[in-house]
Amino acid sequence: MSLRRLIVSMNEVTVSFPDASIDYRQNPECYRIGHGERGVFHVHPYKDELLPLWAIRNEADARQAVADIHERYRDYRQQGDFVGMDMARKYLQMGYTRARRYARYPGGRKKDAEGRLRQPSNADAEKARIAEHYREMLDQVRDDQAYQRAKRDYQRRLRSAKR
Repeated sequence: MSLRRLIVSMNEVTVSFPDASIDYRQNPECYRIGHGERGVFHVHPYKDELLPLWAIRNEADARQAVADIHERYRDYRQQGDFVGMDMARKYLQMGYTRARRYARYPGGRKKDAEGRLRQPSNADAEKARIAEHYREMLDQVRDDQAYQRAKRDYQRRLRSAKR
């Protein structure tokens, strides 16, 4: 099946995104930006490159993770690899959101043992600091002119491929 036909097929049929069987480095046109952290555990080979770097266990590990993920982001940017850039952004976003959840809810659980929603609190100051490390780098990536330009170009290419 040709790549163009694959894209058309994906547009005609509801496909669960992302498809872990696709190598998104070899087929970047199959990647969909999606919302939030969607795809962080399924977009290969980026998952295999970024997930081992990601951590929120403690502040020291998280600082190192933020630096390592940002370094990988810069590598992707230098290579002109938008999918890699966006996936690095998603891992930074996931670090922020997960750390915030643990900062607000003991054990990261929004519900108690009976299934009732817990009220958010400031349960873990270290996780709140970790979230801020991730957020600061996430904001830098989102504000990066190279990222914004690559995202616009990528979206433009997808629109023209649909025609």
